[in-house]
Amino acid sequence: MFVAEGKFALSDTVKRYIPELQNDFGATIEDLLRYRVHGSQMSSLKYGTFEQVRTHIFEHGFDGPPSESEYTNLPAFLLGIMLERVGGEILPALAHRYFFAPLTMNDTTFFPYDIERVAPTEVVKGMEIRGVVHDESARMFAQKRRAAGHAGLFSTALDLLNFLEALLNDRFPQVVAFAQQGLGWQLKGDFLGHVQQGASLLAGSGSRFGKTGFTGTSVVLDMQKRTGLVMLSNRTYPHRPNDMGAINVFRADIANLVLDSD
Repeated sequence: MFVAEGKFALSDTVKRYIPELQNDFGATIEDLLRYRVHGSQMSSLKYGTFEQVRTHIFEHGFDGPPSESEYTNLPAFLLGIMLERVGGEILPALAHRYFFAPLTMNDTTFFPYDIERVAPTEVVKGMEIRGVVHDESARMFAQKRRAAGHAGLFSTALDLLNFLEALLNDRFPQVVAFAQQGLGWQLKGDFLGHVQQGASLLAGSGSRFGKTGFTGTSVVLDMQKRTGLVMLSNRTYPHRPNDMGAINVFRADIANLVLDSD
């Protein structure tokens, strides 16, 4: 939507908006949206504060020039920072103004106040993770009431269906047009395939697109059939399995049943 408003272009370099970023290799906003840049695995960084995580990311930069698409948290994290700098507001405020308020998504937030309504995601060292973002790196930001671009949004099935219905009804044509090109979203073959980490993005176009989440969540939209699907499952409770194999098969099977049945 910022591209449609002329606030930045897909061809703009990341460094234009994050000049502190080292080893940027001329990567662009489109490279981020297609997950073509790779660097430090954020969840494995052993730092005590979000400032230290952010500094490490800026100083390390990317491991090399943009290459094949493969999901990591890094591009979405950087996109979140860029949105805040260009939009002049923090991510929760931008999300509320553009989406949550207009679509009456009253249960969608980065910082839930009624923790009892939030499903737990995992038990770590005997402590139940509930009402705080599951991703370890994003959790450091959330502890200081800072939202990150790659994880931490809480919602309900009804709120997410409001969002998908808005896309079907052409309220956000820019979002749909980009999604159908695989920009920030996963396309049909990729979403319904058994991808190892649940988010390798493919170029191209198509009427069906979606997005998966690490804990087992997903949304899918089929523009031709005018059907949306929200699935809020949890593969990580009480303890995460060793790989994504089972949840990817499960998500693919459910999507096929809903979207490919006559």
